[in-house]
Amino acid sequence: MNDTLAPTAAECAERSGPDEGALVAVLSAAEELRERLENALVAVGLSISKFDAMEQLIQAGEPLTLGNLAGRLRCVRSNVTQLVDRLEADGLVQRGSCREDRRAIRATLTPFGLERHAAGLRAIRSVQDDVAARLGPTDRARLIELLSALGD
Repeated sequence: MNDTLAPTAAECAERSGPDEGALVAVLSAAEELRERLENALVAVGLSISKFDAMEQLIQAGEPLTLGNLAGRLRCVRSNVTQLVDRLEADGLVQRGSCREDRRAIRATLTPFGLERHAAGLRAIRSVQDDVAARLGPTDRARLIELLSALGD
């Protein structure tokens, strides 16, 4: 076995047969890619969760209530409140009141938040480019096809 925590594809296949090996290989690759994305975002002062929240605010095209943001992120409102607290402390988001419901609080990106989001996009694209460079177009298309079949 290798010295790293993640087993090689061959080691995965040896464990209990090709089906379990394939599953472990997919999960290991997903974890490695998630870690690479997280590291790329950390280098520009973000995390995956911060970037995701900022992306939802941009896609909405308008300030979102924390409840709406929680729904878009598929998490509970208390988690979003803490996340927005961190974003606000970093100067990336500001809270504002909602005219329709004075009890609701809306979040919007600041100009600095827009800059950081753009830096995050560049960081993500760098990881995407690196992954794409490892596989030719035919292999990438086949990989997408195979991974899509796993979700069915």
